[in-house]
Amino acid sequence: MSLEDLKKLVAEGEVEKSEALAQKLLEQGVDPIRTIQELADVMIDLGDKFSRLEVFLPEIMLAGDAMTAVVNILRPRVLASGEKGAAQGKVVLGVVKGDVHAIGKDIVKLMLQTNGYEVKDLGADAPSLQFIKAAQEMGADFIGASALMTTTMPGQKEIIALLKEIGLNGTYKVVIGGAPVGQEWADLIGADLYCPDASSAPGMMAKLLKK
Repeated sequence: MSLEDLKKLVAEGEVEKSEALAQKLLEQGVDPIRTIQELADVMIDLGDKFSRLEVFLPEIMLAGDAMTAVVNILRPRVLASGEKGAAQGKVVLGVVKGDVHAIGKDIVKLMLQTNGYEVKDLGADAPSLQFIKAAQEMGADFIGASALMTTTMPGQKEIIALLKEIGLNGTYKVVIGGAPVGQEWADLIGADLYCPDASSAPGMMAKLLKK
């Protein structure tokens, strides 16, 4: 059994079989970060198929459950492999209002924690003002907002608009991501950073913070 087998099991929503194989692969020395990255690609592919009506919501949800189960098994090893140096920064992270797809956000959180960031997780379906209140309470460097559906992308724009409205524009670096999001959208709404995937987020955010 291999990583390819695990990807197939996750795509098919086989939770218990995915857990068992993930544990076995971990014992065999598989790279947990690479594994999570490749499984994230599986979820993105399923999302594309969902948008084309080639798969349906129950299938996406089952695959998401399998992905979550695997990430839970791999998480301790990923965190143990992280750098133990000074904290990189403080991040408020969440999925915007109306969007309950938290898998991508959870992977970003894991990558950030592995690289020394302190993360406050707002979960999914988080109101725009909650991001700002949490950033104030935490003394955050970043507000990270994920949107997994085109219909919820305006939530990212609303966060930036609210920051301007209450005089906090520039106080926090606003980072956006999610399957339907791109650099063009980031430029349009005035986001400080667009991260195309979870693995690139820690490094891109560190560079932004140094500026």
